Formats: sequence, structure tokens, C-alpha cells
Amino acid sequence: MKVLLVMSIVAAFIMVLSGPAFTADANKININKASLEELIQLKRIGPKYAERIIEYREKNGPFKVPEDIVKVKGIGPKTFQLNKDMITVK
Repeated sequence: MKVLLVMSIVAAFIMVLSGPAFTADANKININKASLEELIQLKRIGPKYAERIIEYREKNGPFKVPEDIVKVKGIGPKTFQLNKDMITVK
């Protein structure tokens, strides 16, 4: 009985400590799947640029790395730098 209690406490402790590691990408916007409404949450991305992101991925396939967002017309390195911690392609 004591062993089970100790194992439960250890398991709970591990889950609490590892939680942020599993949710880090959960808070990011996947530029390969995001809707227009999700994309406009990014800095300096309004509806016009969100539409361009969607059109780009439909025409060219998924972005391979977050940096590929600069291939979208009108989105440059500064916009990528502002959003690099907020976007993912996975």
C-alpha cells in the first residue's frame, strides 16, 4: 500500500514537471493548419497577410520550417522575428 502511494506521488510529480514540455507547442500557431482567425493573432499579420499564408501553403504545400513564412509576399524577416516563438510547422 505504501509503495503504491509513493509511486503515485512520484508519478504526479513527474507529470507536473514535464507538463510545460508537452504544452510548449500547444500554445503555438501551426502555420500549416491555422485558420485565418488564428493567423491574425500573429503580430503584424492582418486578414490580407493571413489569406496570403493560406494561399501560399495551398499552392506550394506545407511550410517545412517556420522561417519559410518569409516566402509569403509581404512577410519579411522582421515579421518572422516578431513571431518566431509563436509559430510552428508541426
